Amino acid sequence: MLGRLFTDHPRSLGMSWAGHATGAVRIGASMIGAGAACLVHAAVPGWFTETAGRTVLRLHDHMQKRRAAAPDWPDYEI
Repeated sequence: MLGRLFTDHPRSLGMSWAGHATGAVRIGASMIGAGAACLVHAAVPGWFTETAGRTVLRLHDHMQKRRAAAPDWPDYEI
């Protein structure tokens, strides 16, 4: 049971638990930062005018590169 929860998914992607966790934290933190920038941008439209868009493009590029390196990568990410 614990193996399924903690190691099966990372192994299916060719990653260790720690490597997967590090990547997930980095992606999640980027998404939270972009979301916070959007909230500030809603109140002050002149601030963070490109932050969310750049973050989405950067994360998409990162995920596409990871997918290309692993032929059995699923159609979804995290």
